[in-house]
Amino acid sequence: MSAPIAASTSTPLERDARLVNARDHKIAPGEIAIGVIVGRTSEFFDFFVYAIASVLVFPSLIFPFVDPLTGTLYSFALFSLAFIARPLGSAIFMWIDRHHGRGVKLTIALFLLGGSTMAMAFLPGYDQIGIAAAWMLAALRIGQGIALGGAWDGLPSLLSLNAPKDQRGWYAMIPQLGAPLGLIVAAGLFAFFLSTLSTEDFLSWGWRYPFFVAFAINVVALFARLRLVATPEFEHLFESRELQPAPFWETVRLEGRTIVLGSFAPLASFALFHLVTVFPLSWVTLYSGEPAERFLIIEIIGAVVCVLAMIASGVIADRVGRRAVLGVSAVLIAAYSGFAPQLLGAGGFGETVYMMAGFVLLGLAFGQSSGAVNASFSSQRRYTGAATTANLSWLIGAGFAPLVALALASSFGLWSVGAYLLSGAICTLAALGINKEWARRNEESSDAVAAAAAQG
Repeated sequence: MSAPIAASTSTPLERDARLVNARDHKIAPGEIAIGVIVGRTSEFFDFFVYAIASVLVFPSLIFPFVDPLTGTLYSFALFSLAFIARPLGSAIFMWIDRHHGRGVKLTIALFLLGGSTMAMAFLPGYDQIGIAAAWMLAALRIGQGIALGGAWDGLPSLLSLNAPKDQRGWYAMIPQLGAPLGLIVAAGLFAFFLSTLSTEDFLSWGWRYPFFVAFAINVVALFARLRLVATPEFEHLFESRELQPAPFWETVRLEGRTIVLGSFAPLASFALFHLVTVFPLSWVTLYSGEPAERFLIIEIIGAVVCVLAMIASGVIADRVGRRAVLGVSAVLIAAYSGFAPQLLGAGGFGETVYMMAGFVLLGLAFGQSSGAVNASFSSQRRYTGAATTANLSWLIGAGFAPLVALALASSFGLWSVGAYLLSGAICTLAALGINKEWARRNEESSDAVAAAAAQG
């Protein structure tokens, strides 16, 4: 009689794959970087495909019964659902990780992400099924959020911990490149269909193609990430508890202070993230009357500038430190918030200046925003703590940014968007200051304990 079938888990397969990878082979940081970039680009591609459609498609497809501004605000409200669902996704998939292995977790999460995004390509409009279309879109958006929460794989930690000590800022920047690269691909696809199709064809079927592409990109990203999970380096960090998932509520209870600080430290860059990508596209589309494809091309150029600024942030951070880069960039974002948003209402030249300056600042700040306080987590809870911090950062700093910015700008003028951005810069500076003070006190306490032990 055959042996009982083992419970579904990827752990034995991952262990065997590590043995294969361990034979005369060592995964270099450069190889890890490629896998991380591919994975993050796939996530941000899904993100931006939905974000662009929230402005150009869903207001007329799902909410044709209200005016364009109200329809866009409704669309942005649904946009926020994914960020609300991300912490829930982390909790669910941490349990899957602990009981069934990281390979099972990543496979489910990325198929859910790609499947939810691709399913939007088949979404009927309000004219076909009424308000049920909005409920369907909301359910799929929640599916995206849960999947994004589960897609956290610890690979940025693997990358940073395998990086040379004098290049930690450089390797901390690499995962962030996925954001502008994802924007370039998503905006390029939409710009192509907008420029080659009539408005009727685009709203009927053209907008659906980028959502189909998402599934294929996620499959490629899945294999790239699974290969890195099956490396000896990953096994070493897993066994040393650096990449082991800890219970979610235990982590919140014991590491709550670090989670809060880590969630507020990148707020300036996370708020700016949406205020140079999603919000300006909505404002220009609603109020300037210029073709959307023109502004998408500006965003593509801005994303290229952002990549260059991110690369610069890595070089600068290795010279002066990551905290210094985050602090100075927050000050620059605060200064930018005082005048830049009004440029959106100053014509084509003003829009371009706003976008290019914003993308430069975004590259500098966002390039070093990942895991700014992760070193403060205990090793056994660093993996779960980092995932929780990332999810809360996106929820607090970015989840409602397009909705709030458009609501403020349409009610009080573009200057109010600057005030909103300023609040994010202040939160970043406060969090960095508090974290530095706590780190200093902890160091003094450790020195006192060491001195007492030496005297004893």
